Amino acid sequence: MIIDLHDVSKHYATGAQRVDALHGVSLAVQQGELVTILGPSGSGKSTLLNIIGGIDCPDAGSVVVAGQDLTALTNSQLTLFRRRTVGFVFQFFNLIPTLTVRENVQVTATIVGQPMDVDEVLAAVGMLTRASAFLSALSGGEQQRVAVARAVVKRPALLLCDEPTGSLDYRTSREVLGLLERVNSTYGTTMVLVTHNTAIAGMAHHVIHMRSGEIEEDTMNDHRGPASEVTW
Repeated sequence: MIIDLHDVSKHYATGAQRVDALHGVSLAVQQGELVTILGPSGSGKSTLLNIIGGIDCPDAGSVVVAGQDLTALTNSQLTLFRRRTVGFVFQFFNLIPTLTVRENVQVTATIVGQPMDVDEVLAAVGMLTRASAFLSALSGGEQQRVAVARAVVKRPALLLCDEPTGSLDYRTSREVLGLLERVNSTYGTTMVLVTHNTAIAGMAHHVIHMRSGEIEEDTMNDHRGPASEVTW
């Protein structure tokens, strides 16, 4: 079990108003699974992902990820957890525009103990021939490939993806989904992918549906297909 959450709750205060983002969420994910978390805006998907990744802390409940109880860690320990255990891929890439493709990946490689070879990872995501290019010369899909390489190079036990295709066109979205699928199958990386696009669930081992801060449905996918067959 790489993710084990029990009765997790989280609320935010916006002025005088209280927003309950999560209500008593429990979730178990096995090593190597590709998981999709689906739901409309405001359903708690991103809050759940942030808590799993140690970016945010719950108000109640237990959060054990890769054998570590995140609720018992200090801020500096959480920083080390994120650095060593988790890779993040976001909708808007979060790359450094003044660096080349290779340099963007090397930045991450330098902060972990046993990174993968940078060129190997760039080759795996199809960006080795563009290694010397700056971001201004790349398409959105190419930038997302670099973002995946940056996350993968540190050998994360867990890859968390928040709407990774949200800012991409249809063709490029399918290419990125195929890339994520290959990372999962090639490296055995457990992957949690948050999306509002229900079609993406077709490629997942494990599908979570959320609504109003609660898990509405938690199922294993008996009819999983390849990313190349995902259409919408």
